[in-house]
Amino acid sequence: MKLIVLVKEVPDTYGDRVLSLETGLADRAASEAVLDEISERALEAALAFRDANADAEVVALAVAPSDSVATVRKALAMGADRAVHVADEALLGADVVLTAEVIAAAVKREGFDVVVAGNASTDGSSGMVPAAVAEFLSVPHASGLSSVEISDGKVSGARPVDGGVQQVEALLPAVVSITEALPDPRFPNFKGIMAAKKKPLEEVPLTELGVDAENPQAARSIMLQVSEKPPREAGVKIVDEGDAGKQLAEFLIENRLV
Repeated sequence: MKLIVLVKEVPDTYGDRVLSLETGLADRAASEAVLDEISERALEAALAFRDANADAEVVALAVAPSDSVATVRKALAMGADRAVHVADEALLGADVVLTAEVIAAAVKREGFDVVVAGNASTDGSSGMVPAAVAEFLSVPHASGLSSVEISDGKVSGARPVDGGVQQVEALLPAVVSITEALPDPRFPNFKGIMAAKKKPLEEVPLTELGVDAENPQAARSIMLQVSEKPPREAGVKIVDEGDAGKQLAEFLIENRLV
């Protein structure tokens, strides 16, 4: 059983996010780069299965700049058996469709039983990549799972929805995306960190995947304009001189809040 976990390098979740007005992209040099927490939870789900099944293999797959090796190696330190790192300057600023096409091509190159991903990254937060990857691979996608169980050629789990919980399952091969409801990820210990230095980490250029990042026929989004978020304006202050209730009601009506 081969499980491929999609991992992503993101700006530190607890740091400030800075947008480059020149490129329209996140300024990743403005804060520390870390492995996305939802990627770590996805990896934990795969590792837990591997721990209980000796014949399982966990491969971490990242599409990230060439200087992201240290972040990818954290996935190895956590326990992944191997890592595949797709790094190519042509992918700078890649949109959801191109990113998913590249990931799917790398997954096909590896071969897989299950692709495990987080439901949404903490930087882009589009939540579309797992579904797009499944579409490119022509396999089922079990999305938004709060639990995952892999057995007997299928993957199943619980999906919280408004008013209840759905129990879903899909035949393998399949793509699953998990939520933050899954267990916290394990911490890399000293042994894992040292072992990660010797584990295989393959860097794959775009040319080996057969994806043309400049293909004008493929669906690609184009950024037309970018600007900083305007500063937050001061709110309206109401001084109670016996008519505060009336002023408040007028404010709510004027702003269509009631």
